[in-house]
Amino acid sequence: MDKRKVALITGASRGIGRGIALEMAKKGFHIAGNATRLSSPDEKSGLLEVKKRTEGLKAEFLPVKGDISDLDFHEKLIDEIMQRFGAIDVLVNNAGIAPLERKDVLETTPESFDRVLSVNIRGAFFLTQKVARLMIELKQKSPDYRPCIVFISSVSAVLSSLSRAEYCISKAALSQAAHIYAHRLAGHGINVYEIRPGIIETDMTKPVKKKYDRLISEGFVPQKRWGTPEDVGKAVAALARGEFAYSTGSVIEVSGGMNIRMF
Repeated sequence: MDKRKVALITGASRGIGRGIALEMAKKGFHIAGNATRLSSPDEKSGLLEVKKRTEGLKAEFLPVKGDISDLDFHEKLIDEIMQRFGAIDVLVNNAGIAPLERKDVLETTPESFDRVLSVNIRGAFFLTQKVARLMIELKQKSPDYRPCIVFISSVSAVLSSLSRAEYCISKAALSQAAHIYAHRLAGHGINVYEIRPGIIETDMTKPVKKKYDRLISEGFVPQKRWGTPEDVGKAVAALARGEFAYSTGSVIEVSGGMNIRMF
């Protein structure tokens, strides 16, 4: 095994997670990718497709199938990575789901609320807790070890969307979790960051593509284009490589300027 750093990316089979995995592989990281399935029926997406792509970039890829909302799965996930690579240098909390059906906030169901929050915040919070404990142990053994944790939230953490309240609430909670972990782990030399993507072209946004095409053309996004998974991946890779070493707790907007206050 070479000395490449190892990144654990949840939700790595498609969309933003896939983009992060490919960009980090380009930058010299080995990848442990997690998702709920290994491949799609047509084999054009899924962990095995990402594995093939990352290995083409000379990176090793360990696919680990499992549901991040199942807290009992976390130990198995970490054990598999440690057996293969011996360390986790970067945790990227990317796994996230949207409501099965967009409904007005007055029609949001407890079932949908619980489902979204179980993945988007509960799973991420407790996986981070377990990985952070491991990182502290590894750092005590090796002072040169420089791990970090990245939370992928969303502009929905601060913007209201009446048809997916549970998603917005989950991302707001994830944003706060990033800040709390940054505070708690700073003394251990473990940096924690939040990346806040805007309108990114993925499977999740396909159902509302026409709506967002119109909004983007009207200036809702100052840079007037969709974001890509690669845009997010490049930001994650820069953080993981230590290029913002004195900026723990920072929120990095990857939103084409949606964070700019305008009138």
